[in-house]
Amino acid sequence: MTFAAEGGQPIARWKLGEMYADGVGVARDDAKAYHYFNQLVEEYDEEAPDQRIRGAISNAFVAVGVYSLTGIPNSDVPADPERARELFQYAATTFGDPDAQYNLAHMYIVGAGGLSKDNITAARWLMLAAGKGHRPSQVLLGHMLFAGAEGVSMQRGRGLMWLQIAKNGAEGPREDWVRQIYERDFAAANDDDRKVAAAMLDQRAKGPPLPSFVSRSVVKTMQMSRPFNIRMMAASPPTQPAE
Repeated sequence: MTFAAEGGQPIARWKLGEMYADGVGVARDDAKAYHYFNQLVEEYDEEAPDQRIRGAISNAFVAVGVYSLTGIPNSDVPADPERARELFQYAATTFGDPDAQYNLAHMYIVGAGGLSKDNITAARWLMLAAGKGHRPSQVLLGHMLFAGAEGVSMQRGRGLMWLQIAKNGAEGPREDWVRQIYERDFAAANDDDRKVAAAMLDQRAKGPPLPSFVSRSVVKTMQMSRPFNIRMMAASPPTQPAE
């Protein structure tokens, strides 16, 4: 596979990047993972995109963006939040990538990568990702709506609905943090909040079910940079919201 990757085969590069990022079949090496993902980013031809590898290319943009947020210690990959923002913006708009939309929303929330804090724009990106079944976006959007935040009106019932959707999709102990945030906000809700949430959930149940997933790129983002750690939201309501 290394031979194929060095020969320029995109899927081989993407698979090697994933292997080194996760430490599957090889020793984990973020610098090597970055190398292969970045090759895909740098050589992507937007004038003649190959739709067959669209998912791999989108994933590579997000992965390089995540590494660029904080840099890679003991490597030649420096922290470059502005590049991270550019990559997330591109993947969010060009590919509609929910991981990119989630990460871009966080950058608007904290005002990173040259962006001014903008909770309304953050909420819009989170809404797009949440509608695609992106669990971290559902949790953050739900908590922001439930708690309220500057620039975004408090919608406790709707927020509780998104938290319930995320909780219903949570899988295994690894996603206990999803349940914890839901349980915390559910306990703080009143009867009216819960009735509104139940009615909204009932209405959604009449339509097609939402997909549900959380990718490595988002988990990696949460692990690498404290301002981007969604689990911190459980300790203190964010001063920035969603819509």
